[in-house]
This record gives sequence, C-alpha cells and structure tokens, in this order.
Amino acid sequence: MQNIIYTYGNNVYLNITNACPCDCDFCVRHNKSGLGDMGSLWLDHEPSIDEIKAAVDAFDWSDVENVIFCGFGEPTCALNKLLETAAYIKQIKNVKIRLNTNGLSDLINRCNDSAEKMAGLIDSVSISLNAPDAQSYEAIVHPKFGLQSFDAMIKFTKDCQKYIPSVKMTVVDTIGEDAVEKCRKLCKENGIDLKVRTYIK
Repeated sequence: MQNIIYTYGNNVYLNITNACPCDCDFCVRHNKSGLGDMGSLWLDHEPSIDEIKAAVDAFDWSDVENVIFCGFGEPTCALNKLLETAAYIKQIKNVKIRLNTNGLSDLINRCNDSAEKMAGLIDSVSISLNAPDAQSYEAIVHPKFGLQSFDAMIKFTKDCQKYIPSVKMTVVDTIGEDAVEKCRKLCKENGIDLKVRTYIK
C-alpha cells in the first residue's frame, strides 16, 4: 500500500501526490522523509484514484473527526483526485475536511474556479502566505510560475472566502518579525485570519 494516509498528533492526513510547483526554502522535504507515524511520505508513483480509495477503505475511521489534505506535495496538483476523495470520505463518515495548500491551484490547473469546485467538500483551507509581497515570495518560495504566483495566491484566498466556511493564511516564523508584521497587515486589510507557524526542523 502506498503511503497515502498517515496520522500526526490527533489528526489524519492524506498524502495524495508528491508533485509541487514550488521549492520553499523551509520545506520539510529538505530535512525529513516522513512525519507522524509514516516512515516515509515519498510515493513510489503518483497514486490513482482507485489506490486512494483503497487506502481510505482500509483505514479505521471510527474515532476520526478531522481529515487534512497535506503530504509531501501540493494537494491541488491532483485537484480532481482531491475533490473525488473528499466526496468519497464524506460518504463514509461526517468528518471535517481541511486543505493545506500553497494557494496556486488556479495556475496549476489552468483555471480560475478552483475554490468554487471545493464548495461543499472542503470545510476549511489553510493557505501558505509566507511573504508579504510578490518579490519576497518568489525569493523564498521559488514558484515555477514566477512573480504572478503571489497575486494568484491572494485571489485564490479571496475566492475561498466565498465558498469555504473557514479560511486562514499562514506564515513560518523564520521569515523574521518585520515580514510577519507586514503579512499580518496584509491579511487584516483583506479580512483574512493569519496564523504564525513554528518551523518544524
């Protein structure tokens, strides 16, 4: 069985792809091969929807309340699988489903309605902001889409506010106090909650 489902703390996570359009300076993949109870989150191949559903079927959902799409890749690189998996899980049990994402789904999938497609399936979304402007974002995150990535990520976040009940952005504390405060101001101006995360080494 592929390393598709793992637990970390009290949460259940889905690792449905290793693909990602970014190479963040602080990415956990640079330092670790796994998290939680999973020895390695590197997939030997991109799992099919049937493989993902098989992993879901084999998992014990009896005590699960929260499920998070977050692994060693950007979940929206497998957007259709993400949406189908979320719907499949909700048929099994009424759980809250969160998406941890870099917010570049519209660029990744060459569309402008990623957030709308998640309506009714994703209960909360956490978007990695990580920098207060396009230039510093590109310098830290290294997105393959270049400078347009920052504005696309902000747009996606605002779209999520229309379709998803709970939306927040996050920054890693290693970017420095000044950058964190600028991110806080940006989020406040746009009516978005911000969480400052401690960097996991």
